[in-house]
Amino acid sequence: MKRCFWVRIDNPLYVKYHDQEWGRPVHEDLVFFEFLVLEGAQAGLSWETILKRRQSYRQAFGQFDPKKVAKFGPKESKQLLLNPGIIRNRLKIKSAIENARTFLEIQKEFGSFDRFIWQFVGGKPILNRPRSQADYVSESAASLKMSKDLKKRGFRFVGPTICYAFMQACGLVNDHTRDCFRAPR
Repeated sequence: MKRCFWVRIDNPLYVKYHDQEWGRPVHEDLVFFEFLVLEGAQAGLSWETILKRRQSYRQAFGQFDPKKVAKFGPKESKQLLLNPGIIRNRLKIKSAIENARTFLEIQKEFGSFDRFIWQFVGGKPILNRPRSQADYVSESAASLKMSKDLKKRGFRFVGPTICYAFMQACGLVNDHTRDCFRAPR
């Protein structure tokens, strides 16, 4: 089975992520919050590093329930900094907690995070259909606009590149290469 060039077929986590998640449109707010936390944690690191710790992140961050995470205080922050199963970066942990609070504000304003986030792509996935690695981009006009809006609302670790990776992960953008079995037809 032909997959995108970046999939390490020797790594079952990568294969599963590519085959079952990456590029599939998401409409569940908890999944959006999960990827916001994970993409923010990934900044400066490999995605493989995050995939290996994903289960630990689920446990540490209340199954990615923003209502639970928004209530985290100094005690929980300290526990997270001592948790070897996650990236123990004070700024990334603090941003995940603060982002949970802002996430809830967006849900309240728009009725759901789903309704808010899909506006950046006009309500339907952008299908890029790259031919090769050279055709990939790390940001777009939509990710730049998303980044600016999220930052204005108080989100952190949401630069245009992180937003683009988030868009790919959540299917707002489908960047499967044309020869990949998951490419849009």
